[in-house]
Amino acid sequence: MFIDTHTHIGNDFGTSPDLFVENAKNADVQYLIASFCEKDDLLLSTKFVDKYKNLYACVGYHPEVANKIVDKDYEILEDVIRKNPKIVAIGEIGLDYYWNKDNKEKQREVFRKQLELAEKLHLPVVIHSRDAINETYEILREFKEVKGVIHCFSGSLEMAKKFIDLGYYLGIGGVLTFKNSKLGGVIEEIPLTNLLLETDSPYLAPEPVRGTTNESKNIPYIAKKIADIKQIPLEEVAEVTTRNAIQLFDLSNRL
Repeated sequence: MFIDTHTHIGNDFGTSPDLFVENAKNADVQYLIASFCEKDDLLLSTKFVDKYKNLYACVGYHPEVANKIVDKDYEILEDVIRKNPKIVAIGEIGLDYYWNKDNKEKQREVFRKQLELAEKLHLPVVIHSRDAINETYEILREFKEVKGVIHCFSGSLEMAKKFIDLGYYLGIGGVLTFKNSKLGGVIEEIPLTNLLLETDSPYLAPEPVRGTTNESKNIPYIAKKIADIKQIPLEEVAEVTTRNAIQLFDLSNRL
């Protein structure tokens, strides 16, 4: 059994949600954690987790929408989380200096306030970091009680170890399978107990289906690549990463 710990689901991603969930189950991806990270997405999260028994959610404000966030939005976010037991994390949140470099202070403010909320609600976080990995790390160091996952990790071995030392898992997706990826060398040195599987669908489809609309059903391709790198059975990757996800997102009493 596999768990896709980071996916996006909706009617505008190329595959109908019903078929998306069915395809995942047929690939033994039995549970999904979907990210809803814009203001208009928060109520959608409730709709989807209510409809699909095997789907859970993380909710939060992505750094790309930081300029739109006002104080009232944090109250709305907390209210949505408190009302829905199938929301298992706050995310994806973080810093993105690739798309927007002129609002760094606002991004940091929104990031910190959501980390404070995670601390208050005792929830893990799902971290987005692009072109801001060192600053992301320094801010996470301020919140020693908060743990989570570095979504779509593609950094160096040094940074991988730093995040792990903070108590974070590394979310590994389709990038690992790309022919020009250097992530394999990092994965070789990182214990399986520190890894989670994710697709970030509909983005970043893995080889050999790169270029198509990604789906949670593609998790086994990522798992197989990890198994090949570590020279271990695919079943071991499935077992350990599933256990990691259950532990981080407190799923033992929910599945």
